Amino acid sequence: MIVRIMGEGQVEIGADDIDVLNALDSELEAAIESGDENEFRAKLHALLDKVRHVGRALPDDSLEPSELILPPADASIEEVREMLGDTGLIPG
Repeated sequence: MIVRIMGEGQVEIGADDIDVLNALDSELEAAIESGDENEFRAKLHALLDKVRHVGRALPDDSLEPSELILPPADASIEEVREMLGDTGLIPG
């Protein structure tokens, strides 16, 4: 799966990592629902850090279509809430 972190570029994520990312996504959703800014910030950074860690960075000149777009690390709760779908940021 090709994932874009807004403002950073694209990474390729293996199918084996989706379950871990979904768990982090669920924690992020719970933090958004609680309205706790500190918890939200921690969970967003944890998700993005994990994507960066498990993903293989694609070259900057790569033109692969992104299957998933994640918010930047400095996104607000409202910005991320608007990006959430029925299955969170990460489907599956």
